[in-house]
Amino acid sequence: MFVTRFAPSPTGYLHLGHAFAAITANEAAGGGRFLLRIEDIDSSRCRETFVEAIFQDLRWLGLSWVEPVLRQSARMEVYGSALDRLTRMGLVYPCFCTRAETAAEIAHAGEAPHGPDGPIYPGTCRQLPVEERLSRTRSGGGYALRLDSARAAARVGQLFFEEAAGHPPTDFERVRVNPVLFGDVVLARKDTPASYHLAVVIDDAAQSITLVTRGRDLLPSTHVQRVLQTLLNLPAPKYAHHRLILDEDGRKLSKREGSAALRNYRNADLRADEIVAMLQRA
Repeated sequence: MFVTRFAPSPTGYLHLGHAFAAITANEAAGGGRFLLRIEDIDSSRCRETFVEAIFQDLRWLGLSWVEPVLRQSARMEVYGSALDRLTRMGLVYPCFCTRAETAAEIAHAGEAPHGPDGPIYPGTCRQLPVEERLSRTRSGGGYALRLDSARAAARVGQLFFEEAAGHPPTDFERVRVNPVLFGDVVLARKDTPASYHLAVVIDDAAQSITLVTRGRDLLPSTHVQRVLQTLLNLPAPKYAHHRLILDEDGRKLSKREGSAALRNYRNADLRADEIVAMLQRA
């Protein structure tokens, strides 16, 4: 038995891909506990209307979860404390580069190293003098806080994570962590206290998650998250990255595109068991 979770962001209505992820997480609990988390850090895009729609859609699918529901928007101080801890370790630095400046620097460098999300940030601001860092952060301009991945890698040493060998997750394989796979990832921004990578490891620990189920597109994220878990002395859950539900053109479903919203199927009087059968065939 496992403790699993489904953690949507309320930035749009749930689609078929979310339904598959939620059902998969619930089934993977294997008689354990299935939890719900609302990842609503981005106040500019998250809406309470979508939060309520998440509850309605999941109940329509026949899912229930152990209360209380964790809301990231209520945990800003927790994320800030973790970030302060990493900063005191000398592992965080402010980055003042705009996306355009970073792109220009990468283009100028020629063959820049690539990570799962594309070219890796070249570390332009990593060597800025302390006085300049303080001056620029106090100036009122925007900045990001990045993890010094090389220093972090040296600190954590060799790491592994356990990935399910199949579904349902019964057997697991050890995967060696590449701590610099994403380069110096963003952990927070001036007006946002935590990135996905930082918040997810803190929240998984807070909810005592023992098995993280999510789409295989997020498998690379496990590498940087294992580093953060180790730095913050957080427990390491096991992982099961499942297949994705794709659209007719073979693309991942997207809220932004209004992809196959569950509410549309509900409004068309389809039954939840018909949705489950559809997902099994997809």
